[in-house]
Amino acid sequence: MARKLARADNSADEAVAAYKRILTGVLDQRPSGTRQRLASALGKNKSFVSQIANPHYPTPIPAQHIEVIFRVCHFSTADRKHFLSAYAAAHPKRISLVSNAPPVMAHTVYLPDLGDPQRNEKLQALVTEFVRQLVQLIDE
Repeated sequence: MARKLARADNSADEAVAAYKRILTGVLDQRPSGTRQRLASALGKNKSFVSQIANPHYPTPIPAQHIEVIFRVCHFSTADRKHFLSAYAAAHPKRISLVSNAPPVMAHTVYLPDLGDPQRNEKLQALVTEFVRQLVQLIDE
């Protein structure tokens, strides 16, 4: 029984690693600063992007982040299809969240520089979270 669970865990981890390798490949082809732009767009820190892009970490990419990742990383149509196919194999129940997600659009908000990188990051995260909650309220 333990062997079956271990095999299931390994195949699930490999399925997650498959789409993370696609993301890593796309990120590696983009200019420097893309990971930081992605982190800012997601309202997360850069280490979060490193974790979701690392095939050695079994942590799945949340479905609500997929469209933002596609937009910020400028996925080609082929890369997008390949990624979605691998994501669907890894998360058959979550793929509908990606497929049915409304399209997103970029909007730049200029914030004051608070003179401290940690405070600036916190301000960006607060604004991002506010916008997410505002959209959620509008959708209800």
